[in-house]
Amino acid sequence: SPLVSAQTQLLSILAGVEVAALRAQFPNAGSIVRVMPNMAASIGAGVSVILSTGLNEAERQAVSALMGALGTVEWVDSEDLFHAVTALSGSGPAFVLRFLSAMAAGGEALGLAPDQALRLAAETLKGTAALALQSTESPEILVEQVRSPNGTTHAGLNILDADGQLKHLINETLAAAATRSRELAKAAQ
Repeated sequence: SPLVSAQTQLLSILAGVEVAALRAQFPNAGSIVRVMPNMAASIGAGVSVILSTGLNEAERQAVSALMGALGTVEWVDSEDLFHAVTALSGSGPAFVLRFLSAMAAGGEALGLAPDQALRLAAETLKGTAALALQSTESPEILVEQVRSPNGTTHAGLNILDADGQLKHLINETLAAAATRSRELAKAAQ
């Protein structure tokens, strides 16, 4: 704290530590910026979500440029949204990796070699994510472009979509992570 002055722009990647708690620890900081990067930042393919109030446009651009080296940059205007960000993009890589692992295990169960099943699953996720980002169509429309009536995709989607279980599972997963984020924030005060 003694090294922080009004000219200091403090960037924090501390999970659950809100701006008010940071301000209490660093009262002399000129500005405080919260950043939630995710795991893929380690290879320059992550997403960093940023929150700060009181920055001018040049300062926002400087923070965006700094964090842009780690991948995509998104800004939010409300600290309360950081709980959703933490759940979706902060914790999200672990959830996606669980899904990837399950897909690869499913491929293995059907007879593929483990390394090949993992490559196929990973490249499928990678290509599909790229397609979703580049397409003007929603994911729901893209799904229908793959699904043939009574085809293989249709059969698999019948399992994933049964009783809305997948959506419910994801909603519950993200809600649990967001709840824990709120608990961590209260503990850090």
